[in-house]
Amino acid sequence: MKNIRNISIIAHIDHGKSTLADRLIEKYGAMSSRDMQDQVLDSMDLERERGITIKAQTVSLNYKKDNNIFKINVIDTPGHVDFSYEVSRSLSACDGALLIVDATQGIEAQSIAHTNLAINLGLRIIPVINKIDLPSADIPAVRKDLIDFLDVVDDDILEVSAKKGIGVDDIFNQVVEKIPHPAETTDNYSKAFIIDSWFDNYLGVVVLVKVVSGKITPKQKIKILSNRKEFLIDKVGIFTPKISYLSELNAGDVGFIIASIKTLDAAPVGDTIVDSKALNPVPLPGFEHIQPRVFSGFYPIDAQNYQESRKALDKLSLNDNSFTYEPENSDSLGHGFRCGFLGLLHMEIIRERLSREYNLNLLMTVPSVTYKVEINDGKIIDVKSPKDLPEQHQIKTFLEPIAEINIITPADYLGSIIELCIKKRATQTNLQYRTNSVEISFEIPLSEIIYDFFDKLKSCTKGYASYDYTIIDYVESKMIKLDILVNKKKVDALSQILHKENSDKKARELIDNLKELIPRQMFEISIQGCIGAKVLASTSVRGFRKDVTAKLYGGDATRKMKLLKKQKEGKKKMKKIGNVEIPKEAFYEFMMPKK
Repeated sequence: MKNIRNISIIAHIDHGKSTLADRLIEKYGAMSSRDMQDQVLDSMDLERERGITIKAQTVSLNYKKDNNIFKINVIDTPGHVDFSYEVSRSLSACDGALLIVDATQGIEAQSIAHTNLAINLGLRIIPVINKIDLPSADIPAVRKDLIDFLDVVDDDILEVSAKKGIGVDDIFNQVVEKIPHPAETTDNYSKAFIIDSWFDNYLGVVVLVKVVSGKITPKQKIKILSNRKEFLIDKVGIFTPKISYLSELNAGDVGFIIASIKTLDAAPVGDTIVDSKALNPVPLPGFEHIQPRVFSGFYPIDAQNYQESRKALDKLSLNDNSFTYEPENSDSLGHGFRCGFLGLLHMEIIRERLSREYNLNLLMTVPSVTYKVEINDGKIIDVKSPKDLPEQHQIKTFLEPIAEINIITPADYLGSIIELCIKKRATQTNLQYRTNSVEISFEIPLSEIIYDFFDKLKSCTKGYASYDYTIIDYVESKMIKLDILVNKKKVDALSQILHKENSDKKARELIDNLKELIPRQMFEISIQGCIGAKVLASTSVRGFRKDVTAKLYGGDATRKMKLLKKQKEGKKKMKKIGNVEIPKEAFYEFMMPKK
């Protein structure tokens, strides 16, 4: 165990985590240069296409120092705020972390968030400045910020270029010297906790574990503590990053177990595995369960795919504890699911995975956050969807979630950011100047962040700003439910919960957007945005007009008037009984921010 080091790589998005992992694997891994590729640890096509890490990946590397061989288990983590749960799981399995900071951008929001998470878990941090080869690199400024932020001395900071391999040799030397080996336990039986799990069509459920005590071997009978289920281990191994089967996993090792487990719920992430013969085993502390922040309705475009959709969502939710779902019905869309996510990127990734991995075509409704509503009898209920909202006369108090948002930006864009945040109903709480940047904090309604905040922030700062947020409280707010009526009929899937101050403007934007998406009929279609019986905005889609007088070739003008009157009466009747079919794409597109 003394020759084992478990470390994680943390950083803001696009600061070079995966590239550095590539260089370490190239130098110390069991892969030839012919087999190497960019983002070698990113196994999903989505990760390669977007250039981001979505799922944390692990690799075991061997490093020789002073005639001793050290096994270093490296976990590459996501950098985006929507995948912070993956980071927390990875850090829980480690004893130290490499903090990667871009020499051209400095410390950014997610760098701070992930570092604070690692420090709270008691991990030793090694700061690494990356991209030192770039002409725009400002190494002295970044060094100064790291010294102030981490309270380290100048000699503790490493300088590398992951792309060119400069300085990479020093990293593992520092890891061996400064990162402690896994702590030894007094347990006299095999024990491990589950870091991650995924389903393989040929092997069943593959379980990624960190062994805490004893050893895990093939033919060993194990027990999952939460459900008391027992399994016989078929194979154990590690990733180098190739799959490498071993005769045993010892205390301190990070590797995988294959035990003919058929379903993911049989081996929940964060659970404890022990030897089946262990007496009175004590479960290990699990991971903090992060509640979803954003909710959206997922509806199969083909109703026959409902059961397939349910199975696919079940597999994804068991593999990703930050994603949840529950069945729901809509008068407009039929049977579907109310799904919970950590953010909009998380939502888009889940949708893409359902499409690619399970060949499902799903329609999404507008994203919403969880509100709390106190009704007249004093009971407080959670509202995840506008359809769950009680009638206005039943509501005593409306509470909306408030987030603390930390933005790091060059000082030139400070005015633009403050203006944007004020428009989003934010209140400034802190302002701190760094060497080449400014850190500014606000308290802001969560609903104002999840919709189009990121796009507008990047636009007003030319892409230089970064942010991170955490939900801190629920506060009383003047919220209302906006209903959309098409031909006097309420379309439940288009309803939204809005702040009262913005309701008039938002209602106008929504119905004007919907007007462009509804195809014309033979009769006029009215579209209204309403709060209860009050109409805030209205418009209409003009109907087609048939020239009923074309067949006339003369005669009395009354003949023409009779035909036009008859046509008018017919259109009135059609409007009363005619059904307006709204394209399914409209249920998502009409509420999305315009690019």
